[in-house]
Amino acid sequence: MPRKNARKIYVKDGIYHIYNRGVEKRIIFLEDNDYKYFLKLLKESLSAPQIPPKINFTVTLKGDTFKGIAKQPKNFSDKILLLAYCLMPNHFHLLIKQTNDTAIKDFMQSISTRYSMYFNKKYNRVGSLFQSVYRAILVSEENYFLHLSRYIHRNPSEFQNNLSQTYSSYADYINLRNTPWLDKSIILSYFNNNKANIINIPTHINSYQSFVEAKEIESEKFLGKTILEDLS
Repeated sequence: MPRKNARKIYVKDGIYHIYNRGVEKRIIFLEDNDYKYFLKLLKESLSAPQIPPKINFTVTLKGDTFKGIAKQPKNFSDKILLLAYCLMPNHFHLLIKQTNDTAIKDFMQSISTRYSMYFNKKYNRVGSLFQSVYRAILVSEENYFLHLSRYIHRNPSEFQNNLSQTYSSYADYINLRNTPWLDKSIILSYFNNNKANIINIPTHINSYQSFVEAKEIESEKFLGKTILEDLS
C-alpha cells in the first residue's frame, strides 16, 4: 500500500497516481470553460503531433520582416499514457503510465504551468495556483491499481449521481465517448480476460461499469483515507 509521498520515485514503465489541488484549497475550476481548457491541454500534450503550418505569422522589427511558426506546445504522446482522470472543483486526479523515467516531471511541469498562466490571466490574479508540487505515487500492486481507478471515477459522486456526466474519463469506459488520447486497455483487460477474481473483486461484479458503480467494496476502504491524508 502506498505511504504518504515524501519522495517521488520515477521508473521506466511505471504507473503513477498524480494529484494536486489549489493553494489554500481554493477552487481551480470556476466554470465549465476552465475544465475544458485543462482537458484541451491534455489533448494537445497527448495526441499524436500534427504537422505545423509552414508559416503562420510575421514580425517586423526595425524595418525588417521575419516569418515563422508559432511555438508549439510540448508533446508527450510517445512518452505518457493517460489511463484515467477526474477533474474536481479544487483538485484533479490523473492515472498515468510513463514509458521512461523522466516523462512525468516534464509533462506535469508543462500542464501545471500552462494552466496556471491561463487561470491567472483570466481571473486577474498572481502567484501560485496549486498548493504544492504535484504528488506522484508509484502504483506497484495490481489490487491497488484497479481499485484506484474506481476511486478516481467515483470521486465526483459527492455532487453528481450520474458519473458519466462529470469531467472524468468514466464516460469513455462505458462507451459513451471515445477519447483518442486516453488508453483504456490496461484497466479493461482485467475484465476482458477474467482476471478480476485474482484481485479481490466480488464474483458478482463482471464488468468495469458494475465494478465502479457498486456502492461499496470492502477491500478498498483504505483508499480514500490514504489519499486524503497525503493531500493534507
